[in-house]
Amino acid sequence: MDIESQAKAFFEANPDIEVLEAFVIDVNGVPRGKWIPRERALDVLTKGMAMPRSVYALDVWGRDVNAAGLAEGTGDPDGICFPVPGTLSRVTWLERPTAQVLLQMKVEDQPFYADPRQVLANVLERFKAMKLTPVVATELEFYLIDPVRSALDPVRPPNTRDGRWHTGQTQVLSISELQDFEEVFHGISTAARAQNVPADTTLRENGPGQYEINLNHVPDALAAADYAVLLKRIVKGVARAKDLDATFMAKPYGTQAGSGMHVHFSILDENGKNIFIGEDGPTEKLMHAVGGLLENMGESMAIFAPHQNSYRRLRPSEHAPTYASWGFDNRSAAVRVITASKPATRIEHRVAGADTNPYLVVAMILSAALAGLRERLAPGGAITGDDHAINHEPLPTNWDYAIQRFGKSSFAYAALGPKFRSLYTACKHQEISEFSLRVTDVEYDAYIRTV
Repeated sequence: MDIESQAKAFFEANPDIEVLEAFVIDVNGVPRGKWIPRERALDVLTKGMAMPRSVYALDVWGRDVNAAGLAEGTGDPDGICFPVPGTLSRVTWLERPTAQVLLQMKVEDQPFYADPRQVLANVLERFKAMKLTPVVATELEFYLIDPVRSALDPVRPPNTRDGRWHTGQTQVLSISELQDFEEVFHGISTAARAQNVPADTTLRENGPGQYEINLNHVPDALAAADYAVLLKRIVKGVARAKDLDATFMAKPYGTQAGSGMHVHFSILDENGKNIFIGEDGPTEKLMHAVGGLLENMGESMAIFAPHQNSYRRLRPSEHAPTYASWGFDNRSAAVRVITASKPATRIEHRVAGADTNPYLVVAMILSAALAGLRERLAPGGAITGDDHAINHEPLPTNWDYAIQRFGKSSFAYAALGPKFRSLYTACKHQEISEFSLRVTDVEYDAYIRTV
């Protein structure tokens, strides 16, 4: 069924829809788009919608990044955005009957290089050329937080329905604390089904008000990233509808657990066989993929930890990696090889924060694994426990350094393309510049009367 037939069928089945939210995903993973009245929705879905090309190169505050080369001095021209197949669906958490659709941009009838979704699509073409298919799933951690905030109290746990505040105590895997927010998680489940997002397990995590939702494995890495993007929208939207907020900020509490986005993947050959499974256990190809991940991890940190706050999460003893290491079923390692079930043998990449752009994270992970396969890279020895050997590379723990390294990286050049590497670097440099102008409350507390 073509997009016009799909759209007509959708609106016939949903006669109450009044408005369509149509959006792309920018370099920071933020949805940017427009509200389209129902009367114009079919026209937009079939003929496309114009948006400035510069929409992809905005900083985290939504400002143009002139150094990215898409806005100032160009006339700020438009591209034409078309629907991503299968993403037209209902928005269940808004009072006004609303639909949504995820878009991708074309310029002169060609996919636009600045679209993060296209960046991942380009990576997948390299797998296709080798007759390989990645199977991918993500796990997203987030915090439910109280919507009332102030300068003195910028973030605090939510109030439960019986009036209790969540405390700093760890209640990992608590069923009762899932029940405290039953309405929220029921709303998330309902929205996920309405939008065909394959949400699976929900669990209570370590921090106060921290939870995790897992998505099912799919043999389409683009769809897996789409689902991660849509799930973040669902969680935030449903939480707001239930008088709460949700944040995917990597480290909202300085003394509590950070939030990650763990990426699980295996790779199928042209016959549909998992190339990581051998007769006697993990294959050499699995080891080569791990070798590629470790070899290129340091140069990828600007994608896996894209914000100033991201680096607060990367601390020892938090199940957030600080070394480029790997291990069998070891959550202290950056790369966890899972072999408990032979048919489900796979890699879990544990570095990225929940604050990342899923398209870019998956693109860098799969590019690194492919480089490992091509170059037959060896990962070195597996760690046991927290025993990181001296030959494991420490991961960058400084945002500025990570961006500098990324901006000069030959791996990022090859994985994402030179123009996108430059665009992303320009966006991050603008954000770093803004942070350098802000004086924090810690500095006032420490210095204003003391020195």
